[in-house]
Amino acid sequence: MEEYGNYNLNQNEGNQNEGTGAPRNFQPMPSPTPYRKPRRNNSKWAKKIGAIALSAVLFGGIAGGAFAGVAYASGAVGTNKANSTVSAATDAGNTETKTSALQTTSATSDGTSDSQSLDVSDIAAAAMPSIVAITNKSVQEVQTYFDMFGRSGGTQEQEVESEGSGIIIGQNDDELLIVTNNHVVENADTLSVCFIDDEAYEASVKGTDSDNDLAVIAVKLSDISEDSMAKIKVASIGDSASLKVGQQVVAIGNALGYGQSTTTGIISAVDRQVDDSESENGFIQTDAAINPGNSGGALLNMNGEVIGINSAKLASTEIEGMGYAIPTATASPIIEDLMNRTTRTKVSDDQAASIGISGQTVDSTIAQTYGIPEEIYIGEVNEGGAAQTAGLQAGSVITKFDGTSVTTMEDLRNLLTYYAAGETVTLTAKVANNGQYEEKEYTITLDKAQSTTTTSDTQSGTLNGESGAAAQDGTQSQQGGMLGSILR
Repeated sequence: MEEYGNYNLNQNEGNQNEGTGAPRNFQPMPSPTPYRKPRRNNSKWAKKIGAIALSAVLFGGIAGGAFAGVAYASGAVGTNKANSTVSAATDAGNTETKTSALQTTSATSDGTSDSQSLDVSDIAAAAMPSIVAITNKSVQEVQTYFDMFGRSGGTQEQEVESEGSGIIIGQNDDELLIVTNNHVVENADTLSVCFIDDEAYEASVKGTDSDNDLAVIAVKLSDISEDSMAKIKVASIGDSASLKVGQQVVAIGNALGYGQSTTTGIISAVDRQVDDSESENGFIQTDAAINPGNSGGALLNMNGEVIGINSAKLASTEIEGMGYAIPTATASPIIEDLMNRTTRTKVSDDQAASIGISGQTVDSTIAQTYGIPEEIYIGEVNEGGAAQTAGLQAGSVITKFDGTSVTTMEDLRNLLTYYAAGETVTLTAKVANNGQYEEKEYTITLDKAQSTTTTSDTQSGTLNGESGAAAQDGTQSQQGGMLGSILR
């Protein structure tokens, strides 16, 4: 294609046609180079951006790895602490201890336990091996069909079975120790304990405290199979003093005797006073379901530690979600005492013991009217009997028998069934002195009870050389008979 140049109108030199009007010759001009914007050095910027991005990636990776490592290490430590404090597996009879002790867990300054919080399912799985079902079989006197309709049909003996729960709290050289409520084991002729593997073993009472509704029972290690020992655990005791209202809790027990079950709720109140309880100490109130059979079971915090022993529930159409547990802060010193007592079984009739007194349970009405302590008033001391020999006098008030608190004649009867004639025990009584009662201790050697027919009136609470509820002279005590002694 032909190129066109610019006309040069000043081309005069050597132009022969100048002034003739002829057109001027022209020469094509060279084509100009097109203008282009200078290129920037983009490669340098790309390198800088790439270096920055790579540095960010490397820094983020290093920081993330360090954080994950710290979290893993602290998590492992927390898990180990939780596993070590939730429970301690018991070896098959290799623990060499003379004195039993509870496994406790300390609380941090903010009121929380020094272990990792667990899920409810984790707590249930870890705690179930520490919870047992307790069956109490006893023979009780019940009204006959005719007596209920006023036809003087009398009474008859009937075997009664009740269910409860317990918590494995330790072992000594010979026994596995379990805490429960006193009302779960009282009046028992036989006790059996069922572990998580559904194996049942005979148990014996080691110690009771009726005032605080606590008891410790024992199962001989020699009776427990190796398989059962491998599946059960000793519970860890937490700090109930640090509890706060609103904290979540888990209750485990033998509800309705159907077997172990788990419920959950919150702490509704702490240090709650219950009118129907003989204990002067406060209870933990919770809305976790505590049903019949749950008594003696565990109330646990979210670290899987026992912070209460389930004890009672208020049941009414007007009441919903009010259960109570004995705080471990109250129970622990009592349990320590009970678990180190001598294990006892009921003695045979030919070994039955007697104190040699006639007594009366002092209820709140009598106590307020006459200023007598609410325990067992001695109305009469048998001539030449064990009580008189020890120095006890009529008008004194029995408060303890062999270190165990007694507040009713029923308490005293139950305790006597575990002691044989000839045993020497310490009996504590309050003695009136110038209008004030002073507590004294007496060393008493128990008499042998006469074998007679059970005729005592249980409402009057008299005890006249009784073996259990049997009066020495075989005559029926009159209701309120000892009240006359009080009034005199």
